[in-house]
Amino acid sequence: MGYQWNFDWLVGYLPIFAKGISITLELILVGAVIGVALGTACAWARALGPTWLKPFVAVYVELIRNTPFLIQLFFIFFGLPSLGFKMNALQAANLAMVINLGAYSCEIIRAGIQATPRGQFEAGQSLAMTQFQTFRHVVLIPALQRIWPALSSQIVIVMLGSSVVSQISVEDLTYASNFVQSRNFRAFETYIVATATYLVLSILVRKLLDGLGWALFPKRAA
Repeated sequence: MGYQWNFDWLVGYLPIFAKGISITLELILVGAVIGVALGTACAWARALGPTWLKPFVAVYVELIRNTPFLIQLFFIFFGLPSLGFKMNALQAANLAMVINLGAYSCEIIRAGIQATPRGQFEAGQSLAMTQFQTFRHVVLIPALQRIWPALSSQIVIVMLGSSVVSQISVEDLTYASNFVQSRNFRAFETYIVATATYLVLSILVRKLLDGLGWALFPKRAA
């Protein structure tokens, strides 16, 4: 006898899935905004910053990019409290997302900065711009324009990687799916719903980032 599909249970568990989706979106929103800001600062430090600062940023980037996100999450949630840094599971997850995306976005943005022709730096200086003004108006915007597709893809990848935060009891979409499956014992259908939801979220986030890129960099549209 074939497998009997059953999605009748879904309506009753919609509030749980909705809560999980909202927390997943919160994680990616906080991670994307603060993580990209951190990555931008680190990219400046590695490409244009003072010599003494570059080794510290390099160690941070290499450490994060060469260790599993789950281990980073466990270190923050279980390790930092032993040093006196108290935080709940959601705060730990947000911090881990920011630190992780910051390291990856640093290298992406740095590549865009290093692709900037040297003449643009000199043009900014010839207009009596300060170093910060030159970086902001002459270097950073064109650099972000060049690497925006890669940065958008990295944000989506980090969003999908956020599924492991359920390991520290953050009630995200994966946590909600595990909870529902433990109640209805319909693992196949439950994880089909979770997979489809992650797929839709990924497409929507990518479309949103593409639209944001067109709004921020209108020349790219041309």
